[in-house]
Amino acid sequence: MWLLDKFLNKAIKHGKLIVTDHDGTQYTYGPGGEYDPLIGGRAGPIRIKLTHKKAANHIVRYPQMGAGEAFMWGWLVVEEPHDIRDMILFITMNAKRMGDNMLKAKGPLRKGLQRVKAAIDGINLRSSARANAEHTYNLTRELYERFLDEDRQYTMAYYREDDPTKTSLEQAQMDKKAHLAAKLYMKRPEDNGGKPMRVLDIGCGWGGFALYLNKMYDCEVVGVALAPDQVAFSNERAKELGVDDKVKFELCDYRDVEGEFDRISSVGLLEHVGTIHYPQFFEHTNRLLKNNGVMISHCCGRSGAPGYTDAWTRKYIFPGGYIPALSELVTESEKFGWQVTDVEAMRFHYSHTLQEWYNRTVMHREEITQMYDEVFYRMWLFYLAGAEQSFRNGTMINWQLQYVKDREAIPMTREYMEAESARLREIGEIPSWRFDPGLKEAAE
Repeated sequence: MWLLDKFLNKAIKHGKLIVTDHDGTQYTYGPGGEYDPLIGGRAGPIRIKLTHKKAANHIVRYPQMGAGEAFMWGWLVVEEPHDIRDMILFITMNAKRMGDNMLKAKGPLRKGLQRVKAAIDGINLRSSARANAEHTYNLTRELYERFLDEDRQYTMAYYREDDPTKTSLEQAQMDKKAHLAAKLYMKRPEDNGGKPMRVLDIGCGWGGFALYLNKMYDCEVVGVALAPDQVAFSNERAKELGVDDKVKFELCDYRDVEGEFDRISSVGLLEHVGTIHYPQFFEHTNRLLKNNGVMISHCCGRSGAPGYTDAWTRKYIFPGGYIPALSELVTESEKFGWQVTDVEAMRFHYSHTLQEWYNRTVMHREEITQMYDEVFYRMWLFYLAGAEQSFRNGTMINWQLQYVKDREAIPMTREYMEAESARLREIGEIPSWRFDPGLKEAAE
C-alpha cells in the first residue's frame, strides 16, 4: 500500500479521497472543501475500498492497466453516493491541475516499451483488422441498443449548446450528421447534371450516416465495414426503408474496394487503421475519389504530439486502435496528393456524449449483466468513464478534416457549410423506429 499511498499523497491536492485497504486501514488524501461540480455535484469525499490484498500493488505496478482491472474484478469498490466515473474524473481533475497526467507510465524504459507494444498492436493486416473489428463491434445488438441513440451512432455527438443537458443525445447525433454532410458539399441529382452522387462510407457502422445521406440527397451509397452483424443490420435497415437498391452495405476491407466515387466519408475509422497503414489508406482513397471529389474524415484525435494508446484500452476495448495527432494525419495525406481544405477541432463534444452513454449504461445495468456478467458491466463503465476523462481533463479531442484533390472542388469560403448544416437541421429526420416499435405507437 505504501506505493499507492505515496502516489495519492502527491496527486490529490483538491477535494478529499478516503481509501480503506483490505485490512481495514484507512488513508485520507486531500484538504477537502467544495466538490468539483463538473464531476457530478455529489457532495462529500470520495470513498473507495480495496477488497483484495493484491489490489494496491496491482494498481501501482501497472498504472495503465491496474486500476481498470481492479475495478473489473471487484478489487476496487467506490462507495455510494459516488461511482467509478466520479473517482476517475476526480483523480484526473487533480492531475490536470498539477499540469501533469499522473496516470501515464513513468520513466524512459517503461514509456519506450509502451510505445513499442502500441506500435505492434497498430499493425492491422486484413486478418487481424477483421478480428479487431469483431472484438469491438460484434457484441450483441441489445448491448448497443441500451446506451446509444436510436440511430446507433457510436461516435461523437455534436452539442451546439454549452450546457449539454439542453440537448438530447438523439438531437446531438442528428446535428452531427448534418454537420458532417454539410462538409461533404453534397449535391442532389438535379444539381449534378441529373445523376445521383455516388458515396463511399468507409467504416459505416450501423448504417445511420449512409441512410441519412441517401435521404437528404437522393444519392447512392456503398458502406463497408468488417463486423458481420453491423453489415447485416445495416442492410436490414436499408430494406425496411425501401432504399436497398440505392444504399448497399458490404462486409469488406476498405483496401479491397474498387470503383470511383464522388464523395468519401470515414467516421470513426482512422482510429482503427493503425499509423503504419496510413500511407495505404490515403493512397487507396485518393485512387477511389474522382478528381473533383471531396473526402471528409471524422476521428478521435490528440491535441498534442503523437503518442500511444494505453494498454487497458488496447487489451479490452479497441485492440489495434490508435488515436492520431493532427500532424500524423496531415503529413501522411500530403504525400499522396491530398489537399487539406478544412480542419475543425471538436474539444468537449465527446465528453458530453460519453457522459450520456455512461448514464444510459447505468440505467440498464440489470439487462446488461444478464446479457454478459458483472465483470463485463464494470469493464464497460470503466471504459466509458475513462474515455470521458480523456476528452474532459486530458488531451483527447475529435478531428474533422476535409480533403480534396482539386482545390476548385469546393466553394471559395466555408459559409456553405454553416448554411447547409442549418438547412439540414431544419428539415430534420424521420426516425426508423427500428429499435423499439412501441415508440412509433406512442408517438402516434
